[in-house]
Order: sequence, then structure tokens, then C-alpha cells
Amino acid sequence: MRPYLLAVLILLSPLALAQKNEALDCKSCHDTQPKLDKSIHAALTCDTCHDQVKQFPHPEKLAKPDCGPCHPDQGSGHASSVHGKALTSGNAAAPSCASCHSSAHETQKATTEAFRKAVPETCGMCHSEVLDQFKLSVHGTAAASGISAAPVCTDCHGEHNIQAKSQASSPVNKAHIRETCARCHGDVRLAGRFGLPSDRITTFDSSFHGLAAQGGSQTVANCASCHGFHNILKSSDAKSMTHPGNLAKTCGNCHPGAGARFSLGTIHWQEGGKAPPPVMFVRWFYMGAIPVTLGLMFLHHLGDFLRKVIAMRFRKTGQAWHPSGQPGDLRMYGWERIQHALLAVSFIILGWTGFALKYPNTWWSAPLMAWESSWPVRGTVHRVAAVVFVVCSLMHLVLLLTNKKLRDHWLTLIPKMRDIREGFAMMGYNLGLTDKRPHISPHSYIEKVEYWAVVWGALVMGLTGVMLWFNGWAMQQFPKIWLDVATSIHFYEAVLACAAIVVWHFYTVIFDPEVYPMDTAWLTGRTVRRHEHAAPGRTPASGGEKDHHSDPVSPKFTD
Repeated sequence: MRPYLLAVLILLSPLALAQKNEALDCKSCHDTQPKLDKSIHAALTCDTCHDQVKQFPHPEKLAKPDCGPCHPDQGSGHASSVHGKALTSGNAAAPSCASCHSSAHETQKATTEAFRKAVPETCGMCHSEVLDQFKLSVHGTAAASGISAAPVCTDCHGEHNIQAKSQASSPVNKAHIRETCARCHGDVRLAGRFGLPSDRITTFDSSFHGLAAQGGSQTVANCASCHGFHNILKSSDAKSMTHPGNLAKTCGNCHPGAGARFSLGTIHWQEGGKAPPPVMFVRWFYMGAIPVTLGLMFLHHLGDFLRKVIAMRFRKTGQAWHPSGQPGDLRMYGWERIQHALLAVSFIILGWTGFALKYPNTWWSAPLMAWESSWPVRGTVHRVAAVVFVVCSLMHLVLLLTNKKLRDHWLTLIPKMRDIREGFAMMGYNLGLTDKRPHISPHSYIEKVEYWAVVWGALVMGLTGVMLWFNGWAMQQFPKIWLDVATSIHFYEAVLACAAIVVWHFYTVIFDPEVYPMDTAWLTGRTVRRHEHAAPGRTPASGGEKDHHSDPVSPKFTD
């Protein structure tokens, strides 16, 4: 650069700077500097926000500064919120940035305790009725006392992107209430710090309400349905929705008449945890009965399977398994086969739809749960299958009363003392405790176990299922603990029934080497199994109705 040009610039620069400072000296007309010095924007110059001001005097009706360029996330969130949409639609009274944060000259840091403590009052400028309820609630009193961890409006509703509760994205939408409450009530450290129960979320999740909510139900009760929204009080407070004296009214919103005759009792409890004693007794009983029953069934059939496989594979003297050129014994009449088909289909559907409620997030539950948010497919299908099951049971009872042939067949299924002796004897034989195969009576303990297990299961599942289906009526007539016990029994009995079908029944009709790949009695009425007669030493039956009551167990093998 030429020397004379450099000299001119040096001489003119102080003048230019003075003119610029004079142009930007806002203090001569505006007394905002004292406020600005105490705000979070103290380090900013006026033209950071008022960059549209280029001359003096200013043009009239200047647009208010936009906070978005410096705060893009907050700006976009506010624009899509109920407040921002109201402003856009022309509602000048709708909250803007300044409504909550004060003007840019006075804005304080939003992360301070003072700002957080003032949030309820800030929101209360527009929502005064809600503020009055919140001040009296457990959350409001805790926040007012200076507990910084106590929730305020923004913890539940959000900060800038506040949505209407009807919006699916809102944290206070009924689909998200559980997650919103769980931020505090699912935090074990927070619960320990303030002496709060730490199991409220887990006990809700394991309840019918929680399981249905996980499945997508939009109508099932959530935390707010029972505890309220802004007016949440301790359950010991007489005004609380969860006070023992108010539970009948609270639960009655969904279950009319619930608790009218008996106290509803404990609501939050978890299976295996702090459950009521009757529920714990049911659990202990089934925790013992299920493994013992299934274990004995498995050992019985495992020994039977191994003996038959060895006889078929390695013993040349073993009998042929399927009779050649002659029909098998008649085991099921036509009406029995129809009942069996209805029973099998309804049972499978009941198991599938029932366990889908308990385990809604599994892959096999997905087809049922896909429409749960709009229509309760799972529950509807489950109830239809239950009706079919009950109709099938009643059909069986009517036919027994009206059909002598079926009644005579049924009489052979009456348990006798010899069934116990034969069962233990066969168990010993299957386990290798004796080499002599015991005699088994016609319609042996194997068939009787299957038949009477179905009868028992139908009665238990039917009675408990009616209580769960018509839960409103049940809670009108009985204490709530009865419904809790019925729920527990219904689940564990379903586990036992389904497992027993797989271990016991599927073996006898499918996996038993004597009938594999399938005993066709349920299709044709006649079995492919060879049988003994009641009297020892008689030859296998050749078939026909006269042999309808012949023994379903395997033939003797030559050892």
C-alpha cells in the first residue's frame, strides 16, 4: 500500500469509529442498560438483537426481535407448540418468549433454582385454576418448600414444545402418562432420597392396567386416572382420590359399583413381592404344583419313550406298531370328535390370546396387539374363544345326559383305586425300577388324567374367567382381593394346562413311538394303537364298537 493512502486511513479512522459509536449509542434514548447488565444477555450489544435498526430516527412499527437465530431449538419448539400456533393464528394474548422469560433486557438464566421455583406462578398467569390445584398438591407444596427435585409444570408438559394432551406426541397424552410419571417414580435413587415407594411403576406394569397399556390400549386406566393430574394428594389426605374413603368413587369411574360392599384394599402390589397373603398362597401352591406335575409327566413319558424305541430298534421280537390290514379300536364317536375339535381350537386360541396380555411385547403377540390402540382385538378374540369353550363343555354335559352310548363310555372314565396302583407301577416300570411290565386296565389312568384335568381346568378357568370378564360385577359382590386371587389362579392354571397338553397329551397322540406320527382317533374315531384287554393274557382287540373301552396304553414287549 502506498504511504500516503495509509496516512489518510490513520487520520480518518478515529472519526469513523466515533460516528459508528454515536450511531449505536442507544443509552441516550433508552434506559435499559441497568436491566441488561443484570440479565443473561449482558455481554451482547444492542445490534445483536436489533440488527434491523440502521438509522436514527427509527422507522415506526419495527418488528420485535426474533429469538430463533440464537435459540433455534427453542424457537422451533415454540412455533410448533399450542402457544406458538395460537400466536400464529392471531391470538395476541398467547404466550411468547417474553411471557415466560420476561423481555430480552431482563431475561435470567432458566437453569437457576429461582427460575424453576417461579415456573408455577409463571404458568399460573394464564392457568390460574390449575395453579390453585397445584399449590395444594404434593408436588406443589414440595416445590414451594424449596425442593428442587419436585416436579413443576414444565417437567410434565415440556418447556417450549408444549402440546395439547390430545396430541400423541404430548408427554401428558394418556399413552405417555406412565412414562412421564416414571421419570420420578421409577427413579430408585430419587425414591430413596425422599422416602417414596420404589415399586409404584413396576407394580403398575404388572397389573392388568399396566399390561393392557403396554399392549396399546387407549382406554385402560393410567396413573392420572386414579391419582389425578394437578391435584395429586397423599392417600392419607381425605380429599385424595386414592384415600380409602374415595376409592369406590375413583374406581367407580371405570367399574361402577366397585367397593360398594367391601373395602377395595391394596392396589399397588406385585406378584412375588409384597402381594396380599391369599395371592402369595396361590403362587406358592402353583410354584410347587407346576414343576412336580410336569416333572412326573415328563419322567413317565421319557421312560416309556426309551423302552419303546429300544424295543423297536434293537429287539427283533418286538411287535409291529400299526396293525396291518385291520381297523383299530373305536375310541371316539362322532359327537366326541366334534367336541374335541371345538375344544382344541378354542383352547389354543385362549392360550395364545391370554398369554399375549401377559407378554404383549413378544413377537407372537404382535398380530393381536397391532390394533389394540383402536380396537381390542386380543380381548375380543379371547372372549369369543371362551364362549366356544363353555358351549363345548355344556354340549358335552347335555350329550352325557341324553345319549346312553356316550354315558356308558363316560362311566369307564370314573377314577378307581386301581388307577393309583397301576400308575405307580407303570412309573416304576418306565423308570427301570422293574423289568416286568404291569397290567393296565381299560381306559387307564392315562386317559383319566387327561379327561379329568380338562374338567378341572374348565371349572377353574371358567369361574375365574367370569370374574375377570365381569370385573365390575365381581367388585360389587366380593372384596377386591377375590379378583386378585382369581387373576393369579387364572394365569398359573393356564401355564399348567398348556404345559400339560404339550408334555402329556401331545406325547400320547403324537410323539409316542407306538402311534407316531399321529393317533388318528380324533379324526377317524379309530386308533392305530394296539391294546390289551382288561383280563391279563387276552390277545389284542381286533376292533369294533364292542372294544370301545379297550386300553389306550402300549402292548407288552418281549424282553
